[in-house]
Amino acid sequence: MKRHAIALGSVVGAMGLSMIGVWTISSPQASAHCQVPCGIYDDAARISRLKEDAATIHKAVDQINKLGSGHDVTSINQATRWIMTKEKHASHIIEVVSQYFLTQKVKPVATGADGYDGYLKKLADHHAVMSAAMKTKQTVDMEKVDALSAAIDAMAKHYK
Repeated sequence: MKRHAIALGSVVGAMGLSMIGVWTISSPQASAHCQVPCGIYDDAARISRLKEDAATIHKAVDQINKLGSGHDVTSINQATRWIMTKEKHASHIIEVVSQYFLTQKVKPVATGADGYDGYLKKLADHHAVMSAAMKTKQTVDMEKVDALSAAIDAMAKHYK
């Protein structure tokens, strides 16, 4: 019986280690934060990263617009790479706002309770960031990028 227990323990342990390997290999980047109640938050770092993402989107849109008139293979290749970069950073903004801020930082307030209007303002500001990030994915319009940066600045005021 002991031999079977040891063998079973070894198999379970090996399975656990292999799952860690799968998680490590299949996850190219970490998410915004864990979804367990750890209480470890760095709002300022996440806001800074959102601003960095927006700056990258700004640079990408600028480069896409510059490369747009080129019909050579190199211009097409570079424009494609900038488009992919823009998409990735806009998606990251949406992910961080939804999975970190909205699920862990914005606490619901009951209708009519003290702070309800502030809660609605917070929701609107977070939604504005996600919506603006989505719009930067749909266009190469610098006004949309500026709107994203302004929305991030407005949302950041809730975390000072």
